[in-house]
Amino acid sequence: MFPVKIALVDSGLGLLAAAAAVRRARPDADLVLSSDPDGMPWGPRTTGDITARALACARAAAALSPDALIVACNTASVHALPVLRAELEPAVPVVGTVPAVKPAAAAGGSVAVWATPATTGSPYQRRLIADYGNGAEITEVPCHGLADAVERADEPLIDTAVAAAARLTPAGVRAVVLGCTHYELVADRIRAAVRTPGTAGPEPALYGSAAAVAAQALRRIGAEPAPAAPATGSLAVLLGGRPAALTAPAHRYAEGRLLAAADGTTRGTADGSGRTPAEVAE
Repeated sequence: MFPVKIALVDSGLGLLAAAAAVRRARPDADLVLSSDPDGMPWGPRTTGDITARALACARAAAALSPDALIVACNTASVHALPVLRAELEPAVPVVGTVPAVKPAAAAGGSVAVWATPATTGSPYQRRLIADYGNGAEITEVPCHGLADAVERADEPLIDTAVAAAARLTPAGVRAVVLGCTHYELVADRIRAAVRTPGTAGPEPALYGSAAAVAAQALRRIGAEPAPAAPATGSLAVLLGGRPAALTAPAHRYAEGRLLAAADGTTRGTADGSGRTPAEVAE
């Protein structure tokens, strides 16, 4: 095996799911998390603004010489992917994130696509469903406030937003596509909310993108998964291009704790103090 460094870009904590997937596949991989807390959420912004902000995050990450960059954000992938690839490739392969409509629809049965209100009903999502829906019965579900609640790790607001989206989801749906990377951080809550009590058959399957984009990033650089590799990977966090540490809300999620626990040395702290990311956040 050769050393691997993967960078990830998102407006906020949505990149945690894909970063954790990379960490599980390659515990020895160095990770760079570059986000834009001052500008999130990106969804309501114009294409030009989203592109500029995603490009700024990508440039900050590229300065740390990653082998590949994951755009761990559906919105940024829709609006900014061509610009990011034009600037960074071929030196740094850029992997976008697309909602997993194709595999969800291929399995048959009814499908719900949970997405932000800005994405739900958008020409992009409608094209995705038309091209890869495979004739399945697909319901688009706007998840008002869910991404923001996840970003803040606000437990009551998460429960409220998940419950509201679940009420818009048809009973007995066979699969739910998580059309925003933030949603993967609360996948268990979503699964519980869409389960229909008293109905026969399996509970709905959830389709996220984190594992797929992590695998694609490794393929693009010719690296093999090695989940048994030593957990020696480092962690660098950039907030608005500035070195930082994992935020306190990040530690509220299993994915954030995995990233912090895998690297509690000075390699994982932006300030070089020797404190763990949790200690720095406090």
